[in-house]
Amino acid sequence: MTDLVPAPRGVEQRESTPARTCLGERTTLDAHPGTEGVARWLRREVGAATGLPFADGAGSRSVLLRLSADVARESDPEGYRLSTDGSVDDAAVLIEGGSAAGVFWGAQTFRQLLGPDAYRKAPLRERDWDVPAVTVEDEPRFAWRGLMLDVSRHFMPKEGVLRYLDLLAAHKLNVFHLHLTDDQGWRIEIKRHPKLTEVGAWRARTKYGHRASPLWDDKPHGGHYTQDDIREIVAYATERHITVVPEIDVPGHSQAAIAAYPELGNTDVIDTTSLTVWDNWGISPHVLAPADNTLRFYEGVLEEVLDLFPSTFVHIGGDECAKDQWKASAAAQARIKELRLAGEDELQSWFIRHFDRWLTDRGRRLIGWDEILEGGLAPGAAVSSWRGYQGGIAAAEAGHDVVMCPEQQVYLDHRQAAGDDEPMPIGYVRTLEDVYRFEPVPPALTPEAAAHVLGTQANVWTEVMQDGSRVDYQVFPRLAAFAEVAWSALPAPAERDFTDFERRMTAHYARLDALGVRYRPPGGPLPWQRRPGVAGRPIDGAPPNV
Repeated sequence: MTDLVPAPRGVEQRESTPARTCLGERTTLDAHPGTEGVARWLRREVGAATGLPFADGAGSRSVLLRLSADVARESDPEGYRLSTDGSVDDAAVLIEGGSAAGVFWGAQTFRQLLGPDAYRKAPLRERDWDVPAVTVEDEPRFAWRGLMLDVSRHFMPKEGVLRYLDLLAAHKLNVFHLHLTDDQGWRIEIKRHPKLTEVGAWRARTKYGHRASPLWDDKPHGGHYTQDDIREIVAYATERHITVVPEIDVPGHSQAAIAAYPELGNTDVIDTTSLTVWDNWGISPHVLAPADNTLRFYEGVLEEVLDLFPSTFVHIGGDECAKDQWKASAAAQARIKELRLAGEDELQSWFIRHFDRWLTDRGRRLIGWDEILEGGLAPGAAVSSWRGYQGGIAAAEAGHDVVMCPEQQVYLDHRQAAGDDEPMPIGYVRTLEDVYRFEPVPPALTPEAAAHVLGTQANVWTEVMQDGSRVDYQVFPRLAAFAEVAWSALPAPAERDFTDFERRMTAHYARLDALGVRYRPPGGPLPWQRRPGVAGRPIDGAPPNV
């Protein structure tokens, strides 16, 4: 039994070979051109856990890494072939991929085959290591296999972000959507606008629990990443073949920016100089003014963002933009009249289209939440379909690329069980099995429209997640189920073998333990994971399929 998560396309054990391949002090690492980064990762991570030196060298005791034109032709560029029976090219282990990313994912599978202790930071004892003698052939279903982490509501220090990149890599996820700005905090240094972090990165207090809770944490909360922190995060992700997609929210979810620079707000409606970084949850009414100076300000922000993030896609939010201030603003109404727009929805569309053109001119692509469909979809934009499937269906049928992340299915801040012990329960019950049966591609889509589904993403909003321990609890083990949905070619949801997945998870829990992940145990939360008496917002019943 290989107990691999996510499940590979195929595993073959040859009866003519020994059942296991043994590795030891004399095992070398033979990295062919193009695989040097994978070799560095193996020596640093797997070498540290096993104590194996993985010295340079070829031969019958080697772990051989190479790019393969055959694998590239036969599968996705991220596909790989892993042979551990010592029968191929005089190597004990052969990992070949259609690209360096494919070799890296093969190395992740090799690590799983070594057992849970291969996930530790240092060896427990001197020993030889062995792996089952198998051939694994594998490739991903989707090109976009993502996790969105909200670091605005509760800041996650850089070390925690790097740890999550390792956790994504261990699950063959390759997109890290970093939600950097919101009403409750601005988390990225912008050198030309220093008050975004001097003022916008800190709030005086924080609502504890759902916004209906009477409780407050009166300790100031905040933090931000310097530009060098961001460069480090991006470099760390790149070595793990993960793309970091930044999100800078416009025109809503902008109270922190307006608190730092009041001229960005609708100054003819409210006294924006009185605003502070928001300390509560929900949708703030304070949105950006649709003015030229606002556009120039955010162009400056994005110039620095583009310099830090090589990602083709840049996320600009576009969701939950309250329009009451625009309705009351003489300046906003004058802009609607000047541009001959039908109303405030089209004014938001104008705002989004401006940055779509701006990004396109610089060789990038805009992606936003599905509200960017309102008032007309920006021509080159892609859509993160969060309110359900319908936004993604409409966008795909119109020829726009889509990432499916419906809140009813893959918002991991939603509670994991119906019991009273769930800490600060939010939303629908989404069990491990529910996530495992999530299907990113709606069956109603034609093949042509379905081709626009780039992939899928799980989202983690951190309003009620004060620290990394709470994030772990909400994300795991469900991220393992999501990773299998994103990577593996599974049958239709009702036909999926959840019993087998649970069996494989028994081994995977041991890997998570070795990694120090504070996941929700299958039997329910441990006493220290509960938050008795803190209000949440549970929603009863099954989520709608919208």
